[in-house]
Amino acid sequence: MILAMAVGTYAFRLVGPALHGRVELPERLQELLSAGAIVLLVALLATGALTEGGGFAGWARPVGVLVAAVLAWRRAPFVVVVLGAAATTAVLRAAGVG
Repeated sequence: MILAMAVGTYAFRLVGPALHGRVELPERLQELLSAGAIVLLVALLATGALTEGGGFAGWARPVGVLVAAVLAWRRAPFVVVVLGAAATTAVLRAAGVG
């Protein structure tokens, strides 16, 4: 099963460069694909930030993610974003917010 998934993943990676310039997607489809990618990333962020072990992860982690989002939006360096989120989460957990 793992080998089949590896072959499929590699095939997907080859299709992009192989078909680049040969297949023209309509503008509307390109917009829908971009929106779909954003929706998937937001869903991944939400599940990672809000859940742990099938339940709610507590308030410290979502607040840390929110701090990271604000810092990234303000164009802070990546290290500052990561350290800001980690510090916020650590302080809230140490304060018992969990």
